[in-house]
Amino acid sequence: MAGVTSSSGPADLIVVGAGIVGLAHAVEAVARGLSVTVVERDERAVGASVRNFGHACITAQAGEAHTFARRARGTWLRMAREAGVGVQECGTVVVARSEEEAAALDELAATRGAEEVRLLTPAEVTAAVPVAVEGLHGGALLPLDLRVDQRRAAGAIAEWLAAQPGVRMLWSTPVLGVEDGLVRTGRGDLRARHVVVCAGHDLDRLLPEVADEAGMQRCLLQMLQVRVPGLRIAPAVLTGSSMLRYPALAGTDSARALRRRWAAERPEMLDAVVNHMLTQLPGGDLVVGDTHAYAATPDPWSQEALDELLLAETRTLLGRDDLAVVRRWQGVYASAAGEFLRARVAPGVTAVAVTSGIGMTTAFGLAPAVLDSL
Repeated sequence: MAGVTSSSGPADLIVVGAGIVGLAHAVEAVARGLSVTVVERDERAVGASVRNFGHACITAQAGEAHTFARRARGTWLRMAREAGVGVQECGTVVVARSEEEAAALDELAATRGAEEVRLLTPAEVTAAVPVAVEGLHGGALLPLDLRVDQRRAAGAIAEWLAAQPGVRMLWSTPVLGVEDGLVRTGRGDLRARHVVVCAGHDLDRLLPEVADEAGMQRCLLQMLQVRVPGLRIAPAVLTGSSMLRYPALAGTDSARALRRRWAAERPEMLDAVVNHMLTQLPGGDLVVGDTHAYAATPDPWSQEALDELLLAETRTLLGRDDLAVVRRWQGVYASAAGEFLRARVAPGVTAVAVTSGIGMTTAFGLAPAVLDSL
């Protein structure tokens, strides 16, 4: 890709979408000395980038996602310094409440080593996170994982980008079409040498054939903000259900054994595709989630039974009954086979999406690979 253009000429790069994936591409473009225009239909990010756990889940990824997550970690820490994004190096505690769960952590530790996985005794688990002791088999600390202030991160990064030379942020500007070197918007045409479309789960609104070819759907999540008096949890907290979701754990023999047992004993957890985990917001409330449902056009209705399932799991995990729900919402992200979509739409146009719900974890590692390919 070429160097910075003058303000009167086309930009080096147009990024469609100001969620975390789009912003990551803009941040990487700035690092390479490129001019960049970011176009966003809303006046701020309100999609997957703010409706998540704020959890950079690095160690539990596998393959390319693990590589991207390791690289993204450094950029998150840089954004903490330069853009004022709230990032904590507090890791993740994975709680094991069965023999299979403890064995899955043993398997992960054997392949990743102490840098990424530190096995914990039950006493060490409860010293790190205030979970119930009954049935606890131990756990693990994943020290490389980060906590990100998810409700403010995208806004802080966008503000930082807007202050960089050669960057334009165009808000409330719907994109109507893209072609080689050209982006048509509701406010006029924009030109650039390259265009990267980061429309997330709404890729089918702009490039339906690309979404269709990928088999893209929307994954709808039910999530809760819960107040628990006096509770303080610095790291993210994962449970046995998380071991069935994240590839590095789900690929272990022990996690497969756990899934077989749950199919007989806890089918409701598998039916709702539960990843029961917790993170704490800066004000102290917990983000609790989540369930997963897949459809191209999901029903708009939440199911109270799913919220109750999450709350029951949280009461059991913490050994507390004094949980007050403050907010309920539906998260959403793009879902397709594989973890990443990278599709060349036209000679100068590439569509990019994280299709596995790990955009916060991997976007800053994915973006350099995409720009390398342009």
